Amino acid sequence: MLRSHNQLKMWILSALFAAIIGILAQVTIPLPLVPITGQTLAVGLAATILGSRYGTQSVIIYALIGAIGIPVFSAMSGGLGVIVGPRGGFIIGFIPAAFLIGLYLEKTSFTIKNGMIANTIGMLVTLSIGTVWLKFAIDTTWTAAFGSGFLPFIVVGLIKAFLASWIGITVYKRLVSANLLSSPHQMSS
Repeated sequence: MLRSHNQLKMWILSALFAAIIGILAQVTIPLPLVPITGQTLAVGLAATILGSRYGTQSVIIYALIGAIGIPVFSAMSGGLGVIVGPRGGFIIGFIPAAFLIGLYLEKTSFTIKNGMIANTIGMLVTLSIGTVWLKFAIDTTWTAAFGSGFLPFIVVGLIKAFLASWIGITVYKRLVSANLLSSPHQMSS
């Protein structure tokens, strides 16, 4: 019964974080091909707080509800056209990024330093997948794809990685100490 209750609680938290990702995706700084959004911060928070399994689950829920047309992607957009378009690789890249952020923290410890390392790795994974996708989606050169899909986002990505680490680890520790969130070993069962 307790395991079933914990699993339900984690599913609800996953859905809540999918909604948070969708809300923060609307915080946008427009750029020509790929905007700077708050969704990457939200993905980092989800993975840092919920860990690899449920953080990834929240990103998958977010991507699926956006893919079916609910306007949760940046600029209140949604649909398969966004996924197969120039921005799609970044959205798809959030999935392995969330998994790796959570996994790194579970294998090390939930500290701000490890959170920064994990979220930086997640940022690089997202930007790499997004840049490769962008190159093929708009049929451009590698230099142009790197210049518009990777370089402009490094500094902002590092700031978001720090914020996701600091806020995420603080929230995670408070939720665990209040018995509102299980430790990673209990969450995986």
